[in-house]
Amino acid sequence: MEKIRRAYHAGSWYSDDPQELEEELEGWLRACGLTKSPDVRGVIAPHAGYSYSGRAAAFAFGNIDPTNITRIFLLGPSHHHYTPKCALSKATIYKTPIGDLPVDLEVIEELKATGKFDMMDLNVDEAEHSMEMHLPYLAKVFRGHTVKVVPIMVGAVSAESEAMYGGLLAKYIDDPTNFFSVSSDFCHWGSRFNYMHYDKKHGPIYKSIESLDKTGMEIIETGDPDEFKQYLLKTDNTICGRHPISVFLHMSKNCSTKIKIKFLRYEQSSQCKSTRDSSVSYASAVAKLDH
Repeated sequence: MEKIRRAYHAGSWYSDDPQELEEELEGWLRACGLTKSPDVRGVIAPHAGYSYSGRAAAFAFGNIDPTNITRIFLLGPSHHHYTPKCALSKATIYKTPIGDLPVDLEVIEELKATGKFDMMDLNVDEAEHSMEMHLPYLAKVFRGHTVKVVPIMVGAVSAESEAMYGGLLAKYIDDPTNFFSVSSDFCHWGSRFNYMHYDKKHGPIYKSIESLDKTGMEIIETGDPDEFKQYLLKTDNTICGRHPISVFLHMSKNCSTKIKIKFLRYEQSSQCKSTRDSSVSYASAVAKLDH
């Protein structure tokens, strides 16, 4: 029986007009001027409204060569629903205004059989935007190619659980037909986010935020989940996709394929100059085969 996950945030977070959305994505992908590489096996990309982070996200999705890929694992954080586990979708189809993506029910069953995953209700699935914001880009990049998605909502998992899920999912990296789309924004700064870390030695607040984020990005590029954990404990940086990123780092540490993460773009929604300001940072990276 078909279970459809609607494009719940279309019309608010991004355009629900197929032509308009198509042109917008096309424009951003063209502007970033990247060459598609078959070595790209995954991305880390933001998930804010497209008017904020759509352009930055193109620097992740613009690298993808869809030729040999048949399955996309989506790893996104949970913003509204509390679970100490990772949760799988009950949907059979993920809709977007520019084409639908079928869910890989076989892999969902395989993961479910481990007993380590929750199942999320359709309303929880639809309310969560972190994976949905990747879907139109994926639908566009993979158009004309037969591809299925495996959506995994990563809850408030402990460090032990991050390592456990990473170990469990690692084998999927070793299959070159699999691709990984990891969803995260970076620093959420300002009183409304309850985070006002400011190191004056960097100059204005936005420069301090940039330094904080870039340190985190460099640590993610080393591929070391334990160092990333230490960084988060020390700085408390409000990276909302910290758990999906950590799980992915554990996956790449545990698989036989050598993967190298590289950040290609960093932006802030606005430049904070006083404590009354707030901003969210967006960073886009590729995970490439390390030859």
